[in-house]
Amino acid sequence: MCLIFVAYKYRAPYDLVIAANRDEFYERPSAPAEFWKENPSVLGGKDLIAGGTWLGITRTGRFAAITNYRDPGSHRHDAPSRGHLVSNFLTGSETPGEYVRNIASRADEYNGFSLFAGDRSSMYYVSNRGGGPRGLSPGLYGLSNHLLDTPWPKVERGKKSLEALFADPETVREDALFGILADRSSPPDELLPRTGVSLEWERILAPPFIVSPVYGTRSSTVILSRGDGKVAFVEKVFNSNPNPQKIRRFEFMLNEP
Repeated sequence: MCLIFVAYKYRAPYDLVIAANRDEFYERPSAPAEFWKENPSVLGGKDLIAGGTWLGITRTGRFAAITNYRDPGSHRHDAPSRGHLVSNFLTGSETPGEYVRNIASRADEYNGFSLFAGDRSSMYYVSNRGGGPRGLSPGLYGLSNHLLDTPWPKVERGKKSLEALFADPETVREDALFGILADRSSPPDELLPRTGVSLEWERILAPPFIVSPVYGTRSSTVILSRGDGKVAFVEKVFNSNPNPQKIRRFEFMLNEP
């Protein structure tokens, strides 16, 4: 993922609300969200090159999602896939706290990342660029290709929009959350971050929903997990198209761990 908004135990009836965009090169093959044949409890997409995923949830309420930390000057081609940091948590049994502490001890093996890992009891964040591990209190969080709650324009705008929705929990609906993710507006140049790419690319990467000839928002995902255990997971798959080519919807009740 490259943009994730999280409402964690923020306001009833929801324990967890996720709105996230996955940005990737169009040519990189991937599979849309489904329950995995090899691990039927896990729901998420799949990277068909390295085998990991960018976001997923399990039938017991384990959740994880990752963003890359934008720092092209430090990228290593021999580093292990960051997608396995998500899939290993989803298929494992460690508590979120145990998992992120173990990851932190060997985080330098990977290219830059920021990771959410949680279950029905707790949520944690860790980054190998100075941001973790950290247990998260109930609240609203935003993450793009930097550290948690770094005030990039699209992070700040999305968090404000999400907070406005929660003013009336009845308005926290799929269409409103997808509306936040579909925003293609760009800030003025003076508000753009400086992350080591060209100004042209900073402009391309600045909107919540990214469009370019070779790279962009491949999919948008919304997860609504209620306190009573009911989960709705909806994924819109765009790939290189301006409109969704697939919409994947799953609804299920969480099981006890």
